[in-house]
Amino acid sequence: MSNENNESEYYDAMLDLLEWIWGEGYMAPGGEGNVDLLVGSLDIRGKKVLDVGSGLGGPAFVLAGKYGAQVTGTDLELHLIARANSRARELGLDDQVEFRQVEAGPMEFGDGTFDLVVSSGAITQTADKLGIFSEICRVLKPGGAISCYDWMKSDGEYSKDMLRWFELEGLTYAMETLEAHGEILAEAGFIEIELEDASVWYRRECRREYELLSGDGYREVVRLIGKDEADHLIESWKAMARLCENGEMRQGYCRARKPQAGT
Repeated sequence: MSNENNESEYYDAMLDLLEWIWGEGYMAPGGEGNVDLLVGSLDIRGKKVLDVGSGLGGPAFVLAGKYGAQVTGTDLELHLIARANSRARELGLDDQVEFRQVEAGPMEFGDGTFDLVVSSGAITQTADKLGIFSEICRVLKPGGAISCYDWMKSDGEYSKDMLRWFELEGLTYAMETLEAHGEILAEAGFIEIELEDASVWYRRECRREYELLSGDGYREVVRLIGKDEADHLIESWKAMARLCENGEMRQGYCRARKPQAGT
């Protein structure tokens, strides 16, 4: 994930914990399997891919190492970029992957630069979704694709339970419904829009994660972030599991294409 201000919402011990929960290089659930779902049937060998909100670089390394893409990852937080670039060198992927710190707002890339843009767990923290989807459309080549996975909400205003979870998390969220994502993608100029609700899958995962954190994994959580932080995190995870189970918090995939030139 990435935030819209430049104050870090992730400290090193918390990053280590997220990697312990979700896998090395990941700041959102699903690991390599989530990247496979983002790519789908696309052949991206040798193609240029942009990972928006690249975090610690896990998805980018799969896109490069498994799928053979040339990947540029962007994030707002410099220490995430530094850790990701260091890991790229360790993996011997620094000739295929680069990570750049960016500012919120218009992207620094030229029109038609990328064949594919992916994002996992980052756009949920971006309030101006039309702005970011429009920029993604601009930097995609004609016929290029966007594929993203994100946390979303159900219809209606945030409940007290959701607002309490935001408070517990201490992170910046700007959730929309899955259906609204589709409408915004269309407004940004995309076609062939596909929406896939993944809420049932993460509902199970989130409960499993909570049981791990509060049960067999508790000692490791305390070791990584201390008892007070561990207890706070577990309370937050319990609240998230409840929101997933009552259907207020949803997860989903959005896939779409930029029209070919002249269409």
